[in-house]
Amino acid sequence: MLRFGIIGCGVLGSFLGRLLTHEREGLPGAARLLAVAGRDPQRTKDTAAALRCDPLTVTDLLARPDIDAVVVCTPSGTHADVGVRALRAGKHVLVEKPVDVTLDAADRLLDAARDSGLTLGVVSQHRFDPAVRLVKSAVDEGRFGTLTSLVVELPWWREQSYYASGSWRGTPDLDGGGALINQAVHLVDLAQHLAGPVAEVAAHTGLLAHHDIDVEDVASASLRFAGGALGVLLATTAAYPGRTARLAVHGDRGSAVIDNDELVYFHAARKGERAAAYGAFGAGNQVADVLPPRRAEPARDRGGLLYQPHRDQLADFCAAVREGRPPLADGDGARRALEVVTAVYASARAGAPVRTGHPAPPRSSPAPEGTSP
Repeated sequence: MLRFGIIGCGVLGSFLGRLLTHEREGLPGAARLLAVAGRDPQRTKDTAAALRCDPLTVTDLLARPDIDAVVVCTPSGTHADVGVRALRAGKHVLVEKPVDVTLDAADRLLDAARDSGLTLGVVSQHRFDPAVRLVKSAVDEGRFGTLTSLVVELPWWREQSYYASGSWRGTPDLDGGGALINQAVHLVDLAQHLAGPVAEVAAHTGLLAHHDIDVEDVASASLRFAGGALGVLLATTAAYPGRTARLAVHGDRGSAVIDNDELVYFHAARKGERAAAYGAFGAGNQVADVLPPRRAEPARDRGGLLYQPHRDQLADFCAAVREGRPPLADGDGARRALEVVTAVYASARAGAPVRTGHPAPPRSSPAPEGTSP
């Protein structure tokens, strides 16, 4: 059994604490929560009382010999500092997304994990969504043929009160940015999980609907993947009243669309199949063929978060520690997501495309002028 401590008693720290202590939806026999720590002593005591565990300072939690692993749920810009301390104290570490807000900080954390030989994971629970797992298998098996394009859309809304709810929110140093790094980083991770690394971005950002914050509430970018596919990205917290996040993957033999974490469209060409010359216009949906019917609504925490994706990630993290392997959502994958986010910000500042550290594919020839569909 892996014995956990949680550092950070905010929304996600409390949720993960409830999950670790849940008798039915948690991981009984595989994981156990022993203690929590936070900046506010009273909030730490209240959280510990609700979770029936020990309230500690960060120093005391890291000194506890009976704690094997630490979940870091502090503000984004402190993840590397806290994670490095935990690794040096001999603890396996699971960090909330993003891994941190700069690549230098992320590299410090990854280096500390390599030096310690301990396990480092980053919360990317959507990799464990049934829809994502199914689409990932289809991509890996070549069922969509050559991937040609991806569309990543996160049109959310956040009231000004959201940014006022924590002094670190909407700040470059601790939040790292706005709608892209905080809300859309999950979709950036999933896009690369499915299509491989992004090689180049050309982007714009804006602050259009909020005030008293120093980060963007709208970001858009054109993406060029190392494998050749092209993509478009929209991330915003200024789309009133807020719509669902959507990820579309297209290839020359199939396509899939995930909306609000659910698979809403799937088509992989069968042997000998040919579409009409001008396409099917959305016909031929195979979702009912590839997904079993849902027997009941999935269980949710009182805050509305689904248990299953986080539970499955925690189970994978525990198995990774036990088996001495990297978790499915590891530090390297989280760094790739942060690399794209920082490239978007750099491109928006420079007004020019920015390349990541991944090799770009050869540029295709542009379509000749005067052609028509």
